[in-house]
Parts: sequence; C-alpha cells; structure tokens
Amino acid sequence: MHIYKALSPIKALSFDLDDTLYDNKPVIAAAEQAMLDALLKHAPASKGKDSDFWWQHRLKLAKIEPELRHDIGRWRLLGIEAGLLELGIATDEAKVVAQQGYDAFLDARTKISLTAEVNDLLTALSTQYRLIAITNGNACINKMGLGELFEFSLQAGPAGKMKPYPDMFQAAAQRLKLAPSQILHIGDSHRADVMGALAAGCQAAWLDHHQQAVSTLPHIRLTDVQQLINFLPH
Repeated sequence: MHIYKALSPIKALSFDLDDTLYDNKPVIAAAEQAMLDALLKHAPASKGKDSDFWWQHRLKLAKIEPELRHDIGRWRLLGIEAGLLELGIATDEAKVVAQQGYDAFLDARTKISLTAEVNDLLTALSTQYRLIAITNGNACINKMGLGELFEFSLQAGPAGKMKPYPDMFQAAAQRLKLAPSQILHIGDSHRADVMGALAAGCQAAWLDHHQQAVSTLPHIRLTDVQQLINFLPH
C-alpha cells in the first residue's frame, strides 16, 4: 500500500464490485454463454451468432442513443432485440426472446462467490465503517451474500450516469448523509473509480492490478484489496 495524499477522517467505504472484490472475467464469460444458449433455444435463427454479433448491435444502438451506455442492462436487452429483428424475427417475438436471453445472462451474471478472505475482510471493515457499493455493472450484493454487510448498492442507470460521472458518488453521499470527503471509494479502474471519486470530492483508493503509470494520483494505491486491513485498529 502506498499513501500519496493525507487522508481526512473516513466514515464510509465505497466499493466497486467487478474486478475489485472478485475476478469478473469468468463471471462474464459464463453469463455470455448462458445468454447464447438461451437465445439458441428460443430463437434457432441465432445459431452461429457469437457474442460479437450481439455486441455490434449494441454499438449501433449507442451511436443512435449514447445515453444507453449508462444503463448496461437495458443497453444489452435492446441490443439483443435489435439482433433478433435483423435475423428476421417478428417484433413481438423478438421482445419476448430478448428478455429470455437477457434473463439467462443476468442469472449467470449474478452468481458470484467471494473468497473467504474477502468476506472476512469486509466483515472486519464493517465493524468500523459503513460499507456501500457503487458499480457500473449489475452485480447484486444480496445474491453475493453481502446484504447484511453493505447498507446499499448503487448501479449505473437506475442510480444515474456511470462512473466517472459524479452522479452515483453524489447520490451515495446524500443517502449516507455524509460529506463526499468522508467517503473512501475503492476500485480497480483509474478512470472510473479514481477520477470519478476525486471529481465528486470523495477520497480514492486505487486497486492497481497492473502497476500502471498515471498522472492523477489517488489518495492510496493498493496492490491487494487485503491491504485495507490496515484501516482497522491494531
């Protein structure tokens, strides 16, 4: 752990979820496959269409309606629907099948297990700080078994624009009834988590997996989330 800036008193810890508390790559891979399997089952015309096919339709939608990117769930759902329409499926059926494909994705997407070490860390931190989550994704703290440790979770889309926009950080501070400076946000993305937190007036701890060089420093740089144990009294 490297401290770059003096910390002011902290009352709440805000966590990014994906790739901060767990490795998100296998989770997304499994969710993508679940989506493809469901689409093949309900729409045989999708046979041979891989994840890139559906991604391209999302990109097309984003060019037409850029704000869609801030709600990745709705963006994915509409992208699936657009792909089905291109495959010649009628509008009403495309809506139903798109929902089935998205539901399969989301079900697999939210099957996330934390390691015992991370669970123990969060449990210990919760005795000293209020814990929340601020995520651009759609992982569910309740399905991860964190509902009793975290006061709430904010997701881009329903809670505002995605990080690094300040919306969710500001909403979190208001909901916690704290000044933004009393919140330390921990995340792995320099752009989304560090830049977003700092712009909103929060303190920032960067979980730097790749030892990157950056011009804007967080308050703290971590190489392992377990280093947060240093925030507990000894």
